[in-house]
Amino acid sequence: MARFIFITGGVVSSLGKGLMAASLAALLQARGYSVRIRKFDPYLNVDPGTMSPYQHGEVYVTDDGAETDLDLGHYERFTGVASRQSDNITSGRIYQQIIQRERRGDYLGATVQVIPHVTDAIKAFALDQTEDVDFVLCEIGGTVGDIESLPFIEAIRQLRNDLGRGNSVSIHLTLVPYIAAAGELKTKPTQHSVRELAALGVQPDVLVCRCEHPLPQSERDKIAQFCNVRKEAVIPALDAKSIYGVPMQYHAEGLDSEVLRAFGEEPGAAPPLDRWIDIMDRLHNPEGEVTIGVVGKYVGLQDAYKSLTEALVHGGIANRVKVRINWLDAELFAANPADVAAMLEPVHGILVPGGFGERGSEGKISSVQFARERRVPFFGICLGMQMACIEGARNLAGIASASTTEFGETDEPVVGLITEWMSPEGLESRHADGDLGGTMRLGAYDAKLGGNSRAATIYGGTEISERHRHRYEVNVHYREALEKQGLIFSGLSPDGELPEIVERPDHPWFVGVQFHPELKSKPFAPHPLFASFIEAAVAQSRLV
Repeated sequence: MARFIFITGGVVSSLGKGLMAASLAALLQARGYSVRIRKFDPYLNVDPGTMSPYQHGEVYVTDDGAETDLDLGHYERFTGVASRQSDNITSGRIYQQIIQRERRGDYLGATVQVIPHVTDAIKAFALDQTEDVDFVLCEIGGTVGDIESLPFIEAIRQLRNDLGRGNSVSIHLTLVPYIAAAGELKTKPTQHSVRELAALGVQPDVLVCRCEHPLPQSERDKIAQFCNVRKEAVIPALDAKSIYGVPMQYHAEGLDSEVLRAFGEEPGAAPPLDRWIDIMDRLHNPEGEVTIGVVGKYVGLQDAYKSLTEALVHGGIANRVKVRINWLDAELFAANPADVAAMLEPVHGILVPGGFGERGSEGKISSVQFARERRVPFFGICLGMQMACIEGARNLAGIASASTTEFGETDEPVVGLITEWMSPEGLESRHADGDLGGTMRLGAYDAKLGGNSRAATIYGGTEISERHRHRYEVNVHYREALEKQGLIFSGLSPDGELPEIVERPDHPWFVGVQFHPELKSKPFAPHPLFASFIEAAVAQSRLV
């Protein structure tokens, strides 16, 4: 039977519950346990798929096609356990399911209420598909005291009783602020947060205290006394130089040991953390440095590109170099074409990431042209690959009006809406006027690579599976015109209808992919495309 760890947050949001959950899961893994991590999001959106990146940050996509919270990316990167649709639930999805059941008459005329119907749905989600793991970590989004999170806290309270003593542990992550004028750390916010959680029926077993300065033992003792936990179960959490140092930092403070003690187990010997030691050694002792220019439209909020940022770091880890990222606003490039060369000349590699909408597209196309003409390593992802195809069509193939139907009607739809495609489940279809949510090509799809292509060399094979999130596809009917100008379609869907990878063999490194390779990259297993891209950037840095 799986044992459950419930993680809540207090005082303020954005304290790092997701990183703490991922780090604890990694530590339990190192001790030989199997883990699964889940995220409960209290907002009323069914999923984050239709939310602006400025509202929610990156949308993380799983193999089975779920659009989920970005914390699931942390979970995968730290544990290597592939997330599933069943690992992220929102209030919106729960209410949607309950209302659908009510309309069908499933409740047999009963009054539908938060208790028991909503809380039962939350508990069912928490328990689903957990038979094959030792520990399930459930992170509750938001902050204790928020109205929208109350049903989740109540579900936890009920579930802890249902599971029985010794089968669940509650961890509360809180803030111990430093008041500079007084020169003191203040524990009162933590006391109030724990009191509010306890008033809802959930007494935490372990407290994790985020703080900017070391937490003195006297303050830890004070928190333990007022919050009714063991002194050893008050775990300081100071800022780390890198998120990949967080697991070792939490282990040094005893987090994994205290969680096991809360379950009635003696922790035993320290877990082997060799992989994390090696990662940190590579990060802190690089043998060089490269600068990558990321030309995007959401650069004002870097969480919109969270997995991309981490995948570039992983590419640096693979090559033992430090990766600096220059965030470049594609919209500014479009407004001032002269800025393109000035902004891109200092970089050793250019990456155009995914995105939606026309804003900034001309700036991205200009960036592709600069990379092609100046022979700077180029990596186009999703929309970035589409912009590379449009650039090639306009500037080399003589198709001056080449564009995408995403931006409106065009006589030359080099990129367009594909209404039918084959998935592992069979034929799927969509309509131009359909709902935005859930109508994209989502999740893992297979692709076949040309045997003598750069892509096949990078992957070390000709059959791959990668995750997608897009509505529009490069039109395969333009393949001949583009290949005559050196842009080779080196990866296609198994039926040959959907272009997956394009590349320029006559260029030092020019690759565009329709999928999102950043979603599968991990610090201990960097994605081969990012490792190869950074390797090419290292070579470029030696030329300038």
